[in-house]
Amino acid sequence: MPDDSDRVRAHVFVSGRVQGVYFRATTRDTAREHGVDGWVRNLDDGRVEAVFEGSRDTVESLVAFCEEGSPAASVEDVTVDYETPRGADGFRVRR
Repeated sequence: MPDDSDRVRAHVFVSGRVQGVYFRATTRDTAREHGVDGWVRNLDDGRVEAVFEGSRDTVESLVAFCEEGSPAASVEDVTVDYETPRGADGFRVRR
């Protein structure tokens, strides 16, 4: 089991046709499958914002997922900032 020093945090913004296409629900399900903590939410400007915390490999797999998104999504751009982990626990869709 990795200790907390192995955790990374990615703060992600996804643009394109990413709202109303089950992007958040699919991200939540994918994060839970990979054991990644954090959250995802829609922004008023049409983007989706997400935070992923976990091992580097699992977080990078979620960032890669965001580049494709849910089956109905059309992702145009993904920006990622790596930050200091803050101890996220579980994964949820924020409103």
